[in-house]
Amino acid sequence: MTNQTTENPRGPQQGDGIRTVTSGSFSELVLEGDGPVVVEFMSYGCAYCRVIEPVLQQVAEIVKSEERIFRVNVAVERELAGSYDIQSTPTLVMFLNGREVGRVEGPNPTVASVLTAMTQAFGS
Repeated sequence: MTNQTTENPRGPQQGDGIRTVTSGSFSELVLEGDGPVVVEFMSYGCAYCRVIEPVLQQVAEIVKSEERIFRVNVAVERELAGSYDIQSTPTLVMFLNGREVGRVEGPNPTVASVLTAMTQAFGS
């Protein structure tokens, strides 16, 4: 049985603007999705992922009407992370209409740098 949502007490907070996807929901939500989608491949054991989390939450609030942001926990979804050749966390992978159009590993944890990384990939 696939656990659709695996969270950690240090993970997402109430009002989380970033949904967790699994191998069971990835195709429907990301690959079959219309428009721009950002997927954060992360791990709750990753200190840098915890540092960037509040920044990603702010970015999710800013872009919520234009782009969807999801997260994949690589510790749980190893096969999915492997299929996208994720070498380090956090890695942001940008998809447009289901096709990968860009990625950035460990962006600087500022709202401006994350927004720039995302919007450049979408040609905005």
